[in-house]
Amino acid sequence: MELSARTSPYHLPFLISTLFLFHFAAVTPIGVNYGTFADNLPPPAQVAQFLKDRTTIDRVKIFDANPDIIRAFSGTGILLSITVPNGDIPSLADPRTARRWVGSHIQPFYPQTKFQYILVGSEVLHWGDQNMKANLVPAMRSLHNALTRANMTTIKVTSPHSLGILESSDPPSLARFRPGWDRDFLAPMLLFHRRTKSPFMVNPYPYFSWTPKTEAFTLFRPNPGTRDRVTGKNYTNVYDLLLDAVFSSMKRLGFGDVKIAVGEVGWPSRGGPGMTHCTVENARWHNLNVVRKAGSGVGTPLMPGRTFETYLFALFNENLKPGSDDERNFGLFRPDFSAVYDIGIMRESQPGGSGAKPTPVPAAGKQWCVAKAEATDAALRANINWACTNGGVDCRPIQEGGACFKPNTTRSHAAYVMNSYYQAKGHQDFNCDFSKTGFVTAADPSYGTCKYSA
Repeated sequence: MELSARTSPYHLPFLISTLFLFHFAAVTPIGVNYGTFADNLPPPAQVAQFLKDRTTIDRVKIFDANPDIIRAFSGTGILLSITVPNGDIPSLADPRTARRWVGSHIQPFYPQTKFQYILVGSEVLHWGDQNMKANLVPAMRSLHNALTRANMTTIKVTSPHSLGILESSDPPSLARFRPGWDRDFLAPMLLFHRRTKSPFMVNPYPYFSWTPKTEAFTLFRPNPGTRDRVTGKNYTNVYDLLLDAVFSSMKRLGFGDVKIAVGEVGWPSRGGPGMTHCTVENARWHNLNVVRKAGSGVGTPLMPGRTFETYLFALFNENLKPGSDDERNFGLFRPDFSAVYDIGIMRESQPGGSGAKPTPVPAAGKQWCVAKAEATDAALRANINWACTNGGVDCRPIQEGGACFKPNTTRSHAAYVMNSYYQAKGHQDFNCDFSKTGFVTAADPSYGTCKYSA
């Protein structure tokens, strides 16, 4: 995916989902895709420290091998997976080139940075040319052998795939990989995964199958489901159906024993005109259910009892991603680390919470004023202008060179000046109203050298 460019009325299912999540949040391995198609993101060191200190995310995928990001995760204990660019795949089929690649991209940072996977390309069968496809499995083998030779056998090699690898998915029991790809590329790859005990990684996106007619089925909401005419299994959400379609396709080739990992899955919180399904509530509800699925042990109709290592897409909203508005709004967080919505991954938040909150640091007896998640940039800019010109707020800290200038975003600057006004005027709730764009929190939004008064 990185290559391409209302409150729910179903209270009972939400309660059940929340209880599941509360029970499994501490043990569920949840990862996130850390993309960098933006010009307003915080430095990698701040990102790594934020994930370590403030969230339960314990694994991260990046779409390159950026040494600054790799270095930033040193000593954090967070598992990091890095990506080989698609264009480098043919050369890495050569064992000597693979050894040099490992020597330059892994060894200087190992073991201080805990590498989990080398991801060989991204959705290569979908996006790559014939030379990339033909050399994909050989490159995977060469990199695996290079890691073994360097005595770094805990690092596994895999490659994420779009579900364009499937010829069909419904009914899932009859699903199969695309002819030609199945025997030429996927069977040798699955054999590699079996021998190296590495997972077959796929990117199932229920979002891309959404239609107004299938909204409940796509978004894990109550619906009668769809029955597999062969097995009689009933599917009440498209996510289970897609995972079982991958499983059936693997089993058809004789590799039903190979583990499946979810490399990307997500839902945008905002879209362009007419994209009414791109809402904060839909994104929260979708990802809440994905997190529950990851480690609940429920599995799927064809894979009961399985857990799925899962990487949500994405860590941040990315303002430079090409395409429509939805592509730029898949993030769990804004660049100032405020949550777009809450799915229970913050260490101090309650699992399944419904409100988007700033990064919390408990401070008994103190309160701060911050911006609401749904506040628009236009409204927040108006807050800044009013507070700095008529509200008596000292706005030098948010000016260039000031302690709170970075990240240079409207939301971050607005939060600082709104809180400064609220504190100066005596901590009354109405001093944090700002035309219904502010709210009072007991979570300290301070970060780095930027300290919010209280």
